[in-house]
Amino acid sequence: MRTLILAAALVITGAVGATPAHAAACNGYVGLTFDDGPSNAHTPGLLNALRQNGLRATMFNEGQYAAAYPAQVRAEVSAGMWVGNHSYTHPHLTQQSQSQMDSEVSRTQQAISAAGGGTPKLFRPPYGETNGTLQAVEAKYGLRQIIWDVDSQDWNNASVDAIVQANARLGNGQVILMHEWPANTLSAIPRIAQGLASRGLCAGMISPQTGRAVAPG
Repeated sequence: MRTLILAAALVITGAVGATPAHAAACNGYVGLTFDDGPSNAHTPGLLNALRQNGLRATMFNEGQYAAAYPAQVRAEVSAGMWVGNHSYTHPHLTQQSQSQMDSEVSRTQQAISAAGGGTPKLFRPPYGETNGTLQAVEAKYGLRQIIWDVDSQDWNNASVDAIVQANARLGNGQVILMHEWPANTLSAIPRIAQGLASRGLCAGMISPQTGRAVAPG
């Protein structure tokens, strides 16, 4: 009986380790995405912040960096993140030939897989630029194209407040664009987590079938 009472007390006081993001039931899911990694300079701090705040996200990695920093790709997976394809060198793909597009996509698939990130099912075109030729290449590799519903503008020197407010606009199933390198994005993560939890929203995975955020599978 004493053991049961102690266990109940731990649950009531929160000593079991529930985080605010997990304390309440999820009434919906949003897709947090971070482009342009991985790197030794930014990925570890970002992953730590996400884990500490009970958040999971999709990391859209560039192939050139996945090849250069394979340990960081593995760290993303170990931290519970999902890894997507963001091209090899981040070019304006719609200005390229189909064979060039194919190379950008296929080399990134290979680099991420070789680094231990699995075979990506999601593709984010650089700058959100796409056309029918690119979409045909994506389909060849079984990739779902993911743009975004909300642009945090963190790439454009948005303030911490502005990044937090952008996340506050997210509705169930929606996806937000962020990047791993802006310092303000890193600083915004605790408040992003608090804001989502206050609205009963949880950070989910992006479905390869629908392109919408859903419960992690």
